[in-house]
Formats: sequence, C-alpha cells, structure tokens
Amino acid sequence: MGERAEIASPFFKVHDGTAADTTVIDGRTLLNYSTYNYLGLNGDRRVGAAAKAAIDQFGTSASASRLVSGERPPHRALETALAGLHGVDDALVFVSGHATNVTTIGSLLGPRDLILHDRLIHNSILVGAQLSGATRLSFAHNDWRAAEALLAEHRMRHEKVLVCVEGLYSMDGDVCPLDKFVEVKRRHKALLMVDEAHSIGVLGATGRGVGEHCGVGGPDVDIWMGTLSKTLASCGGYIAGAAALIELLRYNAPGFVYSVGMAPPVAAAALESLRIMLAEPERVSALQRNGQRFLEKSRARNLNTGLSEGYAVTPVVTGGSMLAVKLSNALFDQGISVQPIIYPAVEERSARLRFFLSSAHQADQLDRTVNAVADTLETLSEA
Repeated sequence: MGERAEIASPFFKVHDGTAADTTVIDGRTLLNYSTYNYLGLNGDRRVGAAAKAAIDQFGTSASASRLVSGERPPHRALETALAGLHGVDDALVFVSGHATNVTTIGSLLGPRDLILHDRLIHNSILVGAQLSGATRLSFAHNDWRAAEALLAEHRMRHEKVLVCVEGLYSMDGDVCPLDKFVEVKRRHKALLMVDEAHSIGVLGATGRGVGEHCGVGGPDVDIWMGTLSKTLASCGGYIAGAAALIELLRYNAPGFVYSVGMAPPVAAAALESLRIMLAEPERVSALQRNGQRFLEKSRARNLNTGLSEGYAVTPVVTGGSMLAVKLSNALFDQGISVQPIIYPAVEERSARLRFFLSSAHQADQLDRTVNAVADTLETLSEA
C-alpha cells in the first residue's frame, strides 16, 4: 500500500548510536520517542563498565545451557536481585522476553486448564496459551468484573486457572487495577500472572512496578514476569515467584532448559541497571513528570491520547494506518523519531503513533514535540 501511495516505509531505520532522549539516524540528530530507554540507563557508563567487566571474566557467551555448564555468578546475582525487587522467594532469567511468556505458560498449563486474559494482552501470552493447549478466554480491557463473571461461569470445569494481565499496557499506556484482580483470583482460587515488561522503572515511587503502584505485596501475585530490555538496559526476560514455581521452571521450561544461558555481560548490565534504579529514584520521578506533562500538553492540543494515564507510554491515535505512517514520516522530516503502530498490530480504527517517554527528556523537547504533532496532523487531515 505504501509503495502504491508513494509513501516511504518508516520501519527499520538504523540508529547510529545510543538512543536516549535524542538519537542519530543517517547523520541527523532527532528527538527520540521510539525506544524503551525509560530511565536513561542504556548508555550509562556504570552499566557499560559492569558489562565490560563481565566480558573480561566470563567472555561474551555462557556457551551452554545453564542446566549443564552455562551457569555463571551474574545469573544468580541478577535472579536474587529480581526476587528482592518483587519481594518473593526466587527468580529465573531467560534469554528472550517473548520466549519467557511462551515457555512459562506453555509448560505450566495443559488441556484441562483455563487461561483468562485481558483483551489487549501481549502476543507472547497468547502464543504461550496456544502452546499449552488450555482453553483460552478473554475479558474486556482492565475489567476485573468481567474476569470474575467468566470465572464464576467456567472455573469449576477446569483444574488450574491462570488470569493474565499487564502492569502498564504498552500500546495504550494505562495501568492494571491489580488490587482488584488479586481479590478476584483469591475468591475463585485461580493463579494470577502479571506482565511487568513496561511497568518496572515506570510505576511506583521507586520504580518497583504495578505492585508498588497499587499497594500489592509480592506473594499476592503467583507469577511476576518482566523484561530486561527496557528500564534495565539489557535483553531477556524473567519470572519471579515462590521457590517451588522457580524450581519447576528451572527443570521443565523448554525455553530455559534447551536454550543457552543468558550471556554474562547481559546479566551484569541488567543487574547494575537495577541497582542504579533503586539507588536513584529521582530518575523514576523525572520520568513520571515527563509522562504527565506530555499527556497534559497533548490533551490541551486536542490530540486523541486514548487510554493513556501519562506514564512512560502515550499514543496519539490517528484512526487510520496510512495517516499514522504519513504523520510519522512528516515528523521524521522535522527531526522527531516516533513509530506508527498500524493494522494488524492494532485495529485499523486504532492506528496510532506510540510515544515512549524517558527521564532524560526535557520540558522544551516535550512541548515542541506536542505542538509539531498537533500542527502536522491538522495539515495532513486537511490535505
């Protein structure tokens, strides 16, 4: 469609360095809203030094599955720190965030079980549910009452029931009412899994995520899942929870047992990022201020920000894929890098630009961006 309309593709642009509040593409410096570097830790010299020290000691690869000979000290140090972050017994890290959900759900549930998930849940949970063979039902977005109604109707027909939600929804920027879902799962003796991929470092006074944000304790959630590629400036995913859960996954999850262990410098980088996040909560506060400012300024210019609550993610809904791509390209020409999200990733009428905010963004950058988006969208809509 883009070729027929002579519209250049906005995807797969090559960034020539570390992407933070700004980035360099084809020699041009642009304001950047297209990466998950929420607390500016990707590029922090301390994180880089930790990774380099791990390379010097352990090399660039674990060179084996951890079950056999791939275990290294940075793995367990990171897992211990992640368990502490969530206030639970233990954690297990995987080499891919997407694969974390797929292999965890796929190995814990089976055909006699039921998976309930938010209608807007991430693809990785859907794929994991399909792999498990469990019955799968969705409920209206963030609607704990709808989830409870489904549990009341279907719970007794299944052995295990898993309810899946996200902390901060990455397409819409709104927050799960986690305390309500905890109450629901308790009433119906279900398991609760929370995907914290976009909420660690973003929600809560110290960035501990949606649990801190909603006043929910670590043991109140059965499965905490998160990724290392966003706030923690690394790559991979993790599961945190009770010791029995982690031991079961350590010996039975195919995506862990049959995969090479996480590269030691990757684990070391994530661990150092986590330490900095907890030691410097002002980064979290700065991100939250920026998120609120961007949302308020966008609403003042009558931009459709959908469900966003003004944290790290705010969409600008265009209502059509072609308009979203045109707007992205026009902003790129003006020195602003932001990616369109188009059908089939979202419904056609929900096509949008998705802005990722960072603690490093400055107020004048945010204000300039909002005005550019509003003015350009008005021009394109009139054309």
